[in-house]
Amino acid sequence: MTRTVLRFVAWTIAPNEAPDAEPTTHAIQCAVCGEKSLAFEEIGPAQLWALKHAGRHQDHHTYRQIATRSWRATADGLGQS
Repeated sequence: MTRTVLRFVAWTIAPNEAPDAEPTTHAIQCAVCGEKSLAFEEIGPAQLWALKHAGRHQDHHTYRQIATRSWRATADGLGQS
């Protein structure tokens, strides 16, 4: 017979601010055609891409930002990092 002990622990999730965390990146996607910029750590290059895209496509006026940020989940009270 195998004996198993289960216990419930609370988990917390927060932005990963460890030195080796993946950087936060920003891209902008055209909501009309779906084309998008590359991902950049600064928003400026993505915004410039959107302005150039709007200049080439006169009826493409709506865009969405795609931000990617690293998050980290930890189990409270287990000493995990």
